[in-house]
Amino acid sequence: MSMAMEFCPNCAILLELEAASGDRKTRFFCPACPYVCPINVKIVRKGVLVNKEVEPIFGADDMKYAPKTTASCPRCNHGEAYFKQMQIRSADEPMTSFYKCCNENCKFNWRED
Repeated sequence: MSMAMEFCPNCAILLELEAASGDRKTRFFCPACPYVCPINVKIVRKGVLVNKEVEPIFGADDMKYAPKTTASCPRCNHGEAYFKQMQIRSADEPMTSFYKCCNENCKFNWRED
């Protein structure tokens, strides 16, 4: 059974789902008119969840020109990191600093708000 949106046959408004309670079964109902459509079959929706690919904070080209600063890496405690500042929240909030460890064996990314 494929899941499709259900619309009221009387007024063409999208039906809302009402959960079962007491002796009443789960049903679709129209919020604008008295139309009700009981659900007599079990609704099952199966899907495969795919993890979102996380993009690195710094691209390979960003590192060629990124400035370095004194910062302690949370992973390896190396004392130097590349950094970049960006405004990711509203204008009245402070900028967010993004860091990438300069240690070739670590290259850990972190941020400070």
